[in-house]
Amino acid sequence: MKEELTDNGFAELLTPAQVDDQLRKEGTTLVMINSVCGCSAGSARPGVLMAVANSEKAPDYLTTTFAGFDIDAVKKMREHLLPYPPSSPAIALFKNGELVHMIERHQIEGRSAQMIAHNLIAAFNAYC
Repeated sequence: MKEELTDNGFAELLTPAQVDDQLRKEGTTLVMINSVCGCSAGSARPGVLMAVANSEKAPDYLTTTFAGFDIDAVKKMREHLLPYPPSSPAIALFKNGELVHMIERHQIEGRSAQMIAHNLIAAFNAYC
């Protein structure tokens, strides 16, 4: 489940320090909070990969952290996602450390990977 993203260019954020360091970088950072649930496997991960592969514009950095495994890193990431409540899976786009786009679990469940990809491509076009 991790490799589906890491094998496609996503860097893992495994510690709170890595999360903070990444979000201090200039440019855009896509964060996929991965999970073992079916909506992550069926919609979120495939949708993120489709968006990255099919968008003319793309984030400068592709990153992932895994809920239930990278516990401290996910906790730190969720601090950066406030006021959104904890959600996994979730997909966030940051620009110069500011959260500019968020897709929560309730926006992933029951939606196709294509719908997730279209949502993200629109965000890439707006912010990347």
